[in-house]
Amino acid sequence: MAVASFAALGFWVTGRMWLNPRDGIRDNPTDMAQFEWMMAHGARVVTEFAYPFSSDRMNAPESVNLMANTSVLSVSLPMTPITLLFGTRAAFLLFLTLGMIATATAWYFLLSRVVLPDARGPAWLGATFCAYAPAMVSHANAHPNIVSQYVVPLIIWRTLRLAEPGRWLRNGLLLALMIIWQAFLNLEILLMTAIGLGVVIVAMALGRPELRARIRPFVSGLGVAAVVSVALLAYPLYVQFFGPGAYHGLPWLIRGYSTDLASFVAYSRESLAGDARSATGLAKNPTEENAFFGWPLVILVAALVWWLRRNAVVIGLAVLGLLFAVLSLGREIRFDRRGTGVPGPWALLEDLPVLHSVVPTRWALAITPIIGLLLAYGAATVRDLASRYPDRRSQIRFATVTGLAMALVPVLPTPLPTKRLEPTPEFVTSGAWRPYLAGGRSVVTLPLPDTEYAEPLRWSAHTRQEMPIARGYFLGPDTRPGRDRVALFSAPPRPTSTFFGTIRRTGEVPPVTEQARREAVQDLRYWRAGVVILGPHEHADALRTGMTELTGIEPGYAGGVWIWDVRPLTG
Repeated sequence: MAVASFAALGFWVTGRMWLNPRDGIRDNPTDMAQFEWMMAHGARVVTEFAYPFSSDRMNAPESVNLMANTSVLSVSLPMTPITLLFGTRAAFLLFLTLGMIATATAWYFLLSRVVLPDARGPAWLGATFCAYAPAMVSHANAHPNIVSQYVVPLIIWRTLRLAEPGRWLRNGLLLALMIIWQAFLNLEILLMTAIGLGVVIVAMALGRPELRARIRPFVSGLGVAAVVSVALLAYPLYVQFFGPGAYHGLPWLIRGYSTDLASFVAYSRESLAGDARSATGLAKNPTEENAFFGWPLVILVAALVWWLRRNAVVIGLAVLGLLFAVLSLGREIRFDRRGTGVPGPWALLEDLPVLHSVVPTRWALAITPIIGLLLAYGAATVRDLASRYPDRRSQIRFATVTGLAMALVPVLPTPLPTKRLEPTPEFVTSGAWRPYLAGGRSVVTLPLPDTEYAEPLRWSAHTRQEMPIARGYFLGPDTRPGRDRVALFSAPPRPTSTFFGTIRRTGEVPPVTEQARREAVQDLRYWRAGVVILGPHEHADALRTGMTELTGIEPGYAGGVWIWDVRPLTG
């Protein structure tokens, strides 16, 4: 029954896309397109033995460092049959939906079998919150790698098992496999899990002296896990941090994504009590509403911590939650959409290696499983209390149900908002692009893909990445002088990409000079362009005019796109 309820919630959140196959994520279509492309990459690795850690199918003629992006190889590889049989959209949707269901199921396993044996009701409550809290549903807006946290409870489980005497080698190896699995799903979540486990284990060691006798097998197993994980992840991590396409930290703007203090007591737009109007401005976008617990839940959690303060694990969780909350405030503390001028502790940490690639507000995301665990502990304690005082059982249950309802009903998830996606043009689906790409050429799309326009990634994914595209939506180094290879979304700008980016934003064609024409030819040669295509777009007329004036080539129209054969220009 527990798993059935988790499945019902998962399909409730994503139901609109299941019911309407042509719909996609309304609030984050670019990330959805990127993950569809990643699913196609995983299938290509399996079917063509392509190199898994980078790809030249985007950002042609160069490549994209996929270890430094969300390659999700631990999911895209095993899901290859789904991708090949039903397409990348179906694979993305299944990844998203099953990720939430599996996360709830894994937390339920950990809570009901390890943390609180035989407390199935409290375990169900905690697991449901861990998987379907506001922050998780917010990230369901096209971040399947973040909502798929089913490996985290398994890592916790295997870490706790390290203390078993006589099984340090076996337990260490199993933990290493969990770590590697999570590393190819999301490294940010792995980092948070490692920090969280460290704090809680120290709290347990201090609060439960009897556990110290097991320190030897624990340390031995942990050593095995560390050695095996480092050995097997050494090369992929080398590629990520030092290989072609590696970058030195996130852009300054993204590193400024912080949690507004007021958001902790507000409601997410994806919650029953929330809406876009009240949430706007408290988070950078609908996908990063990482706190948004509401006043009743914050009060309930504080009361639970005070009530269970003699429990070392509860105190460890509370300290950890406060730590993550403080880190999520970023370099400057904000309150109710305004900066306070007060620096946050993150200002001292954000330039450190590895940490300079963490989005600060996502530390608040790690508070969700902490609250889920506290709810489970609290519910289990109430159950024990009711069994000790049978004459007051009805009053205890009434108070418990009332408190939980006041705190949790307002944060119940609502279905993700969707919108109709433009179908992939027939020019792409029919393979009409193939003759233009002989000799290793690429397709240039108008506008060129970036953070605001990622449809070409979906088109490339539809062809199983046989159609390489110029530029793209990815994180790569800014190689311009003085930029120190800090990350950019897409490749460094070129004159022609900037020209069409202006048209996409304004709908106006910039002045076309002889220099602009020369630069356009140079850029098309750099991209090794065989054809330029323009699909449906709100500024299609301006884009078509701009390209025609730049190249002097009159386009043709076929298969749902305007076509410029630029091979005479690029040689």
